[in-house]
Amino acid sequence: MDKAALCVGINKFKFLPQSSWLQGCVNDAEDLAALLEESYGFPAAGITVLRDAKAVKKTVLAEVTKLVDAAVAGKLQHIVFTFSSHGTQIPDVGGDEEDSLDEAFACYDINNAGDAWDPDTVISDDELATVFARLPDGVLMDVVLDTCHSGTGLKSLDLLPGRRPRFLPAPTPRAVIANEDLETRTLRDIVKAAKLSTPVLMAACRSDQTAADALIEGRYNGAFTYHFVKSLRGDGTLGRADILKQVSKGLKAGGFDQVAQLEASRAARKAAWGA
Repeated sequence: MDKAALCVGINKFKFLPQSSWLQGCVNDAEDLAALLEESYGFPAAGITVLRDAKAVKKTVLAEVTKLVDAAVAGKLQHIVFTFSSHGTQIPDVGGDEEDSLDEAFACYDINNAGDAWDPDTVISDDELATVFARLPDGVLMDVVLDTCHSGTGLKSLDLLPGRRPRFLPAPTPRAVIANEDLETRTLRDIVKAAKLSTPVLMAACRSDQTAADALIEGRYNGAFTYHFVKSLRGDGTLGRADILKQVSKGLKAGGFDQVAQLEASRAARKAAWGA
């Protein structure tokens, strides 16, 4: 077995009111896991799906680390990490970007600490970058994120019946006001700047947009994941850049204004997804 995956989907959150819960994230994780097994030769035993209460920060980070450890040990050649949940922002404490906020991904146990999210309950872009930095040369890591990066793009379109943005603002208005003028650095920026072997990143939207949790054909999904899976099932031989075009076309046709993103080397952009 030289392939393994971690698919995370979180609809319910331990400390958030139900009005902030989502509906399509678990479906996203299960759909992507099924796709990997059926179309990409991933053994069922090599695919871990973490849903809702199983997806606390400690567990998610441990599972991602386990995949990279196995790659470092020469046991894995292809890793996939997918994450569907709320995206948010936390104040940057690393000091790597003086005035910036860190992009963060909400785990099941997300909770506040004063007027900001408790860093022990969300996964920051810095934390993922630290894990990714250990990726050995020649190992392929595909990362698929269906979360929001920022709330500045919140538009009325996202609030249509059956749609909800996958974004959580800071816990208090005071923190939101303090954060509004700060530049947000995203995981995409970190991947771009990495010097070693870097993951191939597909993300649901630009840093100034929200990703939709939507009712599509009678079932909830992330709008991005729905069209991503549909495109790969349609023609898995298409290069990643062409898959991105198809996904973008599908989103636009569905009335979603989010623009899917791809961060990859020129070779990876031309190669089929998973290659």
